[in-house]
Amino acid sequence: MTLLHPGDSFPALPLTQAGGQTLTVPDALADNFGVVLFYRGSWCPYCTAQLRAFQRVGERLVETGIKVVALSVDDETTTAEMIKKLGLTFPVGHTADADAISAATGAFVNPEPVYLQSTGFLLDPSGKVVVSVYSSGAIGRLVPDDVIGLVRNLRERAK
Repeated sequence: MTLLHPGDSFPALPLTQAGGQTLTVPDALADNFGVVLFYRGSWCPYCTAQLRAFQRVGERLVETGIKVVALSVDDETTTAEMIKKLGLTFPVGHTADADAISAATGAFVNPEPVYLQSTGFLLDPSGKVVVSVYSSGAIGRLVPDDVIGLVRNLRERAK
């Protein structure tokens, strides 16, 4: 398992959405700052709170030039139901191979039942890691206000 650090290129990962469309991250985020969220599952109240929080600030994210994607080991039906229930408009992938994701990104995996622990990445427009947040349990994750503030700060410093 290799943790991703600031400046590392984010690995190409497939993200299959409910309905069958597949995106490749980080390509799907190209030319924007990107947030990649691995969440434990729709059953996790902390995860659904995080997803709702990113949805609530959707307009601010767009204005700041930030795209969001999320991914879990949940099956397609469970993922589709959660997207509908939470009103999510950003891409959410399902049926992730937890071990493959862990090998590529360093995300922690719960052994039984198997799922990805909460992991979040902020990527720059070229697909390089700006911040990585790894959790080994239920709490500890990226929050949208921190992401927006950091991106605004990075853009100001680049002027």
